[in-house]
Amino acid sequence: MKYTIFSENVPNIPFAEGKSEGNSPFWRYKGNPIVERNPVEGIARIYNSAVVPYEDGFIGVFRGDTTNGWPFLYLGRSKDGFSFTFEKEPIVMEYADGTPYRMEYGYDPRLVRLEGKYYVVWCDSLRGQPTIGLAVTEDFKKFRYLGQPVLPYSRNGVLFPRKIGGEYKLLTRPSDQGHTPYGDIYLSSSKDMEYWGRHTFLMGPANNWERLKIGAGCAPIETSVGWLLLYHGVMLTCSGYVYSVGGAILDREDPAKVLYRSKDFLLTPEKAYECVGVVPNVCFPCSAVVDAATGRIAMYYGCADTVFSLAFSTVDAVVDFIIAHS
Repeated sequence: MKYTIFSENVPNIPFAEGKSEGNSPFWRYKGNPIVERNPVEGIARIYNSAVVPYEDGFIGVFRGDTTNGWPFLYLGRSKDGFSFTFEKEPIVMEYADGTPYRMEYGYDPRLVRLEGKYYVVWCDSLRGQPTIGLAVTEDFKKFRYLGQPVLPYSRNGVLFPRKIGGEYKLLTRPSDQGHTPYGDIYLSSSKDMEYWGRHTFLMGPANNWERLKIGAGCAPIETSVGWLLLYHGVMLTCSGYVYSVGGAILDREDPAKVLYRSKDFLLTPEKAYECVGVVPNVCFPCSAVVDAATGRIAMYYGCADTVFSLAFSTVDAVVDFIIAHS
């Protein structure tokens, strides 16, 4: 491998050999989508969800849109990272004193292992207004609700997997109440995971395929060249939105510095399951499992706000693509 990866070895990473498709460093799993419509009684769709290695397999926090049209967060487990079983009831969270947190709705979760615990970040609701929710668990049985790091309106909260300069770092995308016609990625800092501040502009739309808005996707991957950030970018066409996957590399010790950023998308809707659905033409990355020993990447992404899929690559291939197209 050309680049060192500062994360754990995942020898059972879900992976299928293949060749890069078109101009992309990724190739899709031939068995996509891995989660189809109506995966569980009462849940119409699962997509835009986050998976991490756990014990001898994998676990995830999933967005499940119920058959009454409301999104909540569900737990899913897998032995191989391809086939998942889901709990039928939404995740229950509690405040530190044991009082239940009554979630109005929750969607598009991210999940990161940090200091031996697992943190969930998702689009939460404060009096009906979208903002970022934050919770922590050690065993995926009890979830402690930590509150909302930023005021409404905001989406696409993503935590870095370690402290940087003695502070926790969080990516967000300030927005409005609806389907925001704008969006930049911001970086926030906290010393205690409770009070967040020093909100700093990181990057905004820069290329035609993302000219409307961008938002953080998977938890950043630490490499010897910098933090590899997979994000989504949105273009508005005469037929509606198109969500594609982009890539950037941030400085390891000062992630407010963007070292490289690809002017070309890394993955864009092309397959029927990405182009046809409740919201057509969407590739929405939420998590990436990485094996430090081999450099393999398994990227989980939502398709057309309807189903859930996998794409594969290597850190070397993705980083080289971003640098070459920066």
